[in-house]
Amino acid sequence: MQRLWGIITLLTLMLAVLPFAARGQDMGDWFKAAASGDIAAIQAELTQGTDIDLRNTKGETALLVATRHNRVEAVRLLIEAGADVNAQDDILDSAYLYAGASGYLEILEMTLAHGADLASTNRFDGTALIPAAERGHVETVARLIEAGVDIDHVNKLGWTALLEAIILSDGGTRHQQIVDLLIRAGANVNLPDGDGVSPLQHARNRGYDQIEALLLAAGAS
Repeated sequence: MQRLWGIITLLTLMLAVLPFAARGQDMGDWFKAAASGDIAAIQAELTQGTDIDLRNTKGETALLVATRHNRVEAVRLLIEAGADVNAQDDILDSAYLYAGASGYLEILEMTLAHGADLASTNRFDGTALIPAAERGHVETVARLIEAGVDIDHVNKLGWTALLEAIILSDGGTRHQQIVDLLIRAGANVNLPDGDGVSPLQHARNRGYDQIEALLLAAGAS
């Protein structure tokens, strides 16, 4: 009788664990749905109780995966269902930081409306504003400035958003507009990099005449 009860107990435990084990093996579908923007599949997973902030092997949540693929409606669904816009993966990307760096303005707006941590930083210890400035995302830079991101934050490389908009740019129209936006927002035009080289010196060294003119007009030396 004792043996029979032992078998019954074991079977009961196996039946209780089986659904969770099966779902654990199927979690790849959760992240595939996020990557492809499959709203129906995402909704079905949520209805079945999938942890919305579950991590994959890279430490990414479904929200970050959807953000990387610019799946706007999937991002909207996940955020409205409570996904953490500040959850960072193994390389310190979050939905907020990645959207800012990539110029995904619509997704950025959603993260800002749902608690984005403006002081959070990426693997280079940079705010969302710094890579946005580097990559020439004019509207994104304007929105992050409006949101209140620290204009003069210095990353691990010793660079601010203003410095990256000069050092890592082509000096073209978009970066000229970004330099102008940063200056108008109060960026310190004389804050040098880690080697003591000023924004004005960098602009001159690269022959960026228009950016040099903007800096001189703002009192750079």
